[in-house]
Amino acid sequence: MLARGAAGEWDSADVLNPSVIRFRSAYWNLYSGFDGQTWRTGAATSEDGAHWRKLGPVLSPSGWEGGYIAANGSALVEGEEILYWYQAGEPPRIALARSRDGLAWRKNTEPVLITGPRGSFDESGVADPYVIRSGGRLYMFYVGMDRARRQRLGVARSSDGVRWEQLRSTPMLEPGGIASFDEMGAGEPAVSSSGGSYWMLCTGRDRAERRRIGLAHSSEGVHWQIDADFAPIAGGEEWDSQVICDPSVEVLPGAVRVWFGGGDVAHPAENIHGQIGAGMLRSH
Repeated sequence: MLARGAAGEWDSADVLNPSVIRFRSAYWNLYSGFDGQTWRTGAATSEDGAHWRKLGPVLSPSGWEGGYIAANGSALVEGEEILYWYQAGEPPRIALARSRDGLAWRKNTEPVLITGPRGSFDESGVADPYVIRSGGRLYMFYVGMDRARRQRLGVARSSDGVRWEQLRSTPMLEPGGIASFDEMGAGEPAVSSSGGSYWMLCTGRDRAERRRIGLAHSSEGVHWQIDADFAPIAGGEEWDSQVICDPSVEVLPGAVRVWFGGGDVAHPAENIHGQIGAGMLRSH
């Protein structure tokens, strides 16, 4: 649905990390593009969520963010604004930008979510946010990296999207067992609520760095369990044969639409020939 740009363009190497919202009667997709050196956030619009028109890059790294990344984000409509939390800096932290039209953005001057204390599961980096509103609060699900660069999922909560309280009792999900789809850890969460429970699609990495999407559930959004009966989603086409990642979800009556990134090179980060596709999960 969204392909890489031509040689020399800002998204020529990878197109990944869709974050899809409804804004002013249209679908907006704030996605990540990589040119081989820098990750930026671009925008695309659609009337139906299937046919997209690229609008070009809207956020590039600057200031404290360094020069490598301002991408891998999560968008949410709050009133007349789009709020977009994204990964930036080294070590990776979470930044915030706001827009009233999807094109002109105002960045927060400092990161809004920083690394954890020494010895914590997220002491070396926080990345890949996914933000939802539930019960009058905002909840951010994110990837934390410890000093051994292991990835596990955490959660923080906020009343305004700027000041976040990280819930540190334990990471939400530990890596799976040997030969499991998430043996090397889970990341890139996409969370929704339905039927009084929370549901999470998350990307699992196996030992060969192939990535697939699994399902977890929770009664309160903090303590999670992988659904062992759910067969992890793998790519069925040549272009996404090695990687399915970065889900973004829309809950529909009887189904969940999922936009995702895919690639044909097994790698934990970039240069996977990334492009964006979509699929439908239906309830049974």
